[in-house]
Amino acid sequence: MKPTLQLKLGQSLTMTPQLQQAIRLLQLSTLDLQQEIQEALESNPMLEVNDQELDTPADQKDNDSQQSKNETEIGDNLQNTETTASSDEQGLEATDQWDDQVIPAELAVDTNWDDLYQTAGASSQGSSDSSDINFDERNSADETLQDHLHWQLNLSMMSDTDRVIALAIIDGIDSDGMLTHPIEEIHASLETELDIELDEVLAVLRRVQHFDPVGIAARNLNECLLLQLAQLPEDTPSLCDAEAIINNHLESLAIRDYATLKKKLKLKDEGLNQAIQLIQTLNPKPGAYLSDTRTEYVVPDVFVSKVNERWKVELNPDIAPKIQINNQYASMVRRADSGKDNTFLRENLQEARWFIKSLTSRNETLLKVASRIVEVQQGFLEHGEEAMKPLVLHDIAEVVEMHESTISRVTTQKYMHTPRGIFELKYFFSSHLGTTSGGECSSTAIRAIIKKLVVAENPVKPLSDSKISGILKEQGINVARRTIAKYREAMQIPPSNERKQLF
Repeated sequence: MKPTLQLKLGQSLTMTPQLQQAIRLLQLSTLDLQQEIQEALESNPMLEVNDQELDTPADQKDNDSQQSKNETEIGDNLQNTETTASSDEQGLEATDQWDDQVIPAELAVDTNWDDLYQTAGASSQGSSDSSDINFDERNSADETLQDHLHWQLNLSMMSDTDRVIALAIIDGIDSDGMLTHPIEEIHASLETELDIELDEVLAVLRRVQHFDPVGIAARNLNECLLLQLAQLPEDTPSLCDAEAIINNHLESLAIRDYATLKKKLKLKDEGLNQAIQLIQTLNPKPGAYLSDTRTEYVVPDVFVSKVNERWKVELNPDIAPKIQINNQYASMVRRADSGKDNTFLRENLQEARWFIKSLTSRNETLLKVASRIVEVQQGFLEHGEEAMKPLVLHDIAEVVEMHESTISRVTTQKYMHTPRGIFELKYFFSSHLGTTSGGECSSTAIRAIIKKLVVAENPVKPLSDSKISGILKEQGINVARRTIAKYREAMQIPPSNERKQLF
């Protein structure tokens, strides 16, 4: 076959490096954005932090004009929401003083930064000021349950053989404090090496079960609860009744079959209630509080407050440092010079300009979306979850004239600080159910109503799902019984038979 040339005409979706960077910054959380900005500052000499925050009268006038413009553009779409542009935008327009003829405004589509600039790769090698780093805090880890048990084992007087057995037992304890491996299996794994009997392993197990926390190394729930009861004084009220329930009638207690419990134990309501209250003080997962968990911090991206009877939306000025172009380095860029140093400066200047513009675009988009959410959900801010209105991504996208995928990126891992607490932006979006009057009710509001009804119910005769459905229908909300069950399970509310109490 001869090689031939063919001309094909088609359409395909392509993205410029500027758009790729803008989308990536848009979907970053606040903490990730701070890290991204720090890496950009370390790798790009054209970027610097504006610590002085002092503007000349001309610059201040331009900034005030730009801020007023942003408020006007967003305010046209709002009726009762006052928005304030972030002060992060100050000083960013100074980058337009360099001629686009020297630095191209666009690059070829579907290219990567690394294909054009080599400066970005140095970010991972950069190092921040050592005075800002707390190495002990960064490298330290929370104490795990295994560490806590090993520490107690080192303080215990045991023979070398018993210590090996205890280590094997501790290795078989999960994060909740339960022994997950059968004691016979542990004995089989050590029998060849140590030539020990099963009774020796059981003896060491009983010693480990006296470690802190109380109830550790239990082989099942019954044993875990009994270990904790054994630590209580003998004159504890209803102690014997609680032990009898755990030993023989734990399943009846789980399904709240109080009639069977009173019959089997020959107890009255008051005596049974005291025994149950004692059992409820026990911890079925004694090791959970020492599990290896990392604390996750939430930094709000948007602040919402009520000023002069109007809701005000503003960006958090502390989520990112105020960055600008370094004028001294930028002035070194020469148009006609194609030397290595000048090319390096020109490339970094272009990258810095695009980075700042992407940050500005991110802030503007976030402010628009947050302002629209506040406009729709003013009832929630005023009265709580029961006043939440149904809202979907399409509703916001249509008003701010953006694609739904953009709205999804903006609302992911972005948080709003309100007088009612801190919420992820996605929290304000929910599906809807119909009402008898032909209107709509948010699923979040329905969950709040269900929770309110359960809290106010008679514990002796709790509300069933069918009863809750009937109450909602009386309020004009059509909700099926299975939908009530789905919402109840999502809120981790047990069914009515498990919520029932003696009195």
